Amino acid sequence: MAQKKPKFYVVWRGRETGVFDSWDECQKQTAGFDGALFKSFDTKPAALKAFKEKPHLHIGTTPKAATQGKVPGLVGSPIEDSLVVDAAWNTATGDMEYQGIYLATRQKVFLKGPYPDGTNNIGEFLAIVHALALLHQKGSNIPIYSDSRTAIGWVVKKKANTKLEETPRNAELFDLIDRAETWLRTHVYANPILKWETSVWGENPADFGRK
Repeated sequence: MAQKKPKFYVVWRGRETGVFDSWDECQKQTAGFDGALFKSFDTKPAALKAFKEKPHLHIGTTPKAATQGKVPGLVGSPIEDSLVVDAAWNTATGDMEYQGIYLATRQKVFLKGPYPDGTNNIGEFLAIVHALALLHQKGSNIPIYSDSRTAIGWVVKKKANTKLEETPRNAELFDLIDRAETWLRTHVYANPILKWETSVWGENPADFGRK
């Protein structure tokens, strides 16, 4: 993974407002705060200038058609210092694979599969847990993005609620599911698991491009 570039975070609306020099400090002010408004910047002068300006000049400026159904100004931009994961499922063969990329550089961090007789939701679930375990090993609390609400929900509940039937062909996949669920039950992590807002930001960068 490439060395992280410093980021500066402007919080226009949160527990405390101002310019913060770490994602952890930004999260302290915004996580769980209703209507929080914040965005990252590459330089401190840019962040200080933005803080003095109205937040709508920097976030929530996506065309109306793209933000339909969203609360204006609350989506903002994706956090560059993050991992983005996605899965691909071949409808013809039933094979599934998943991968994760570091958003700031688009560097591929991991690629797993293909696994026979899988599903896309299982792949999304395994990708998130794989990212969590990898970042846990590195002592990193950066966010993880997924475009699957189902998979995010499974991770929160620490259980893959799949209806897929286990067969000799996908036995390895079910073993991976068991290991992922065990990891979730036995580890504590601080990484935010966030929804990739495709309608606003475009296609998930970890997408396999096979649609």
